[in-house]
Amino acid sequence: MNERNYEKAALRGEPSYVWRAGQERRLKMVLDAAGERVTGRVLENGCGVGMYVEKLSAYGGDVIGLEYDFERALEAHVNSPHITNAAGEHLPFPKGAFDLILSHEVIEHVQDDRTAIAEMVRALRPGGRLMLFCPNRGYPFETHGVYWRGEYRFGNIPLVNWLPRAWRNRVAPHVRAYWRRDVERLFGNLPIRVIEQKIIFGAYDNIIARFGGFGRAMRVVLQFLERTPLKILGLSHFWVIEKIGD
Repeated sequence: MNERNYEKAALRGEPSYVWRAGQERRLKMVLDAAGERVTGRVLENGCGVGMYVEKLSAYGGDVIGLEYDFERALEAHVNSPHITNAAGEHLPFPKGAFDLILSHEVIEHVQDDRTAIAEMVRALRPGGRLMLFCPNRGYPFETHGVYWRGEYRFGNIPLVNWLPRAWRNRVAPHVRAYWRRDVERLFGNLPIRVIEQKIIFGAYDNIIARFGGFGRAMRVVLQFLERTPLKILGLSHFWVIEKIGD
């Protein structure tokens, strides 16, 4: 990865380029919570190169992908014709336009996460649902790298998220991580109800590819922890939000 791509990874995160077990698991979570909404009007807000747009389109809905980064939007457009280049804080869609919105590891990168959340709720019809994945601050690694002595260092950096917020934000000013109460505040005073919220671990496909059986055993153990108090150490929050009115 060259210096320019490192900078983009810092600012925008790295989208999914290869469809593997981790993405398949998350797609199933979305489909289980979406029900028939997946056959209606669907938005992936922050679609990267469009992998979830392609997968969701297979279920018969009218699926639109929105991506802030122009180069990634062009790449997504190769396989998915309905790609829009815009910011999540200013969705170019009318109120009540969508039955389902997916925001997959995106709000941590936007300039104003509260405004981005409010925009997604605005764009949902009453009864529509938002599927939100975002980083858990309890996870022992910062997966988006850090800035150290003025230089960006890519990789999984241990214990950064456990620092006091002011210290964490000095080394990771480019990305947010959320406690549960932080996510709750994002939805404060909005016309929604929480259908589901949980913390999940990853699928660790890279470790499995490298170490085989050890990686698979690690995945089984960590995903089992999602049913225990140790879920607080999980990788990501998954929230299902339903709009209840205007």
